[in-house]
Amino acid sequence: MRKQLGKDEKEELNSKIQLDFGQPDFIAKKQNAELIDENGLKRINIDGTLTFIYINGMLVPALKFLLARQILPAVPVDMGAVKFVTSGADVMRPGIKSFPAGLLKDQIVCVVDEKHGKPLAVGAMLMSCDEALKATSGKIIKNLHWVGDLVWKI
Repeated sequence: MRKQLGKDEKEELNSKIQLDFGQPDFIAKKQNAELIDENGLKRINIDGTLTFIYINGMLVPALKFLLARQILPAVPVDMGAVKFVTSGADVMRPGIKSFPAGLLKDQIVCVVDEKHGKPLAVGAMLMSCDEALKATSGKIIKNLHWVGDLVWKI
């Protein structure tokens, strides 16, 4: 199913994007926004570019979009963690190099490699930044979308 978003739907989506990602007026009035629901995957294309996907009901920026426009807090991981993260593994505390201040539990973040800062995955924080800083082991970020997954291949 493909559906062009009307004015009211764009405004509603803009409100959600501003609330979740701090990006006001993300979709301009003249931009084409389309909701696509195929094979159990709901996604938003803006002017033909895959921009957001829905994962477990959450609006999540697509990695290919984040390569062009980083709108999420970036959490760098060491180079040894890259192959695991890009295989879909959750992000473990020992691989994380640092945290942006003020991250909250369930906040959506972009996992990047420490060397080049390239997006590797989009995930949800399993605990706040303060809790994660105190942790020495365990899962910190739930991997939702990564380089090489089905969404990446669209």
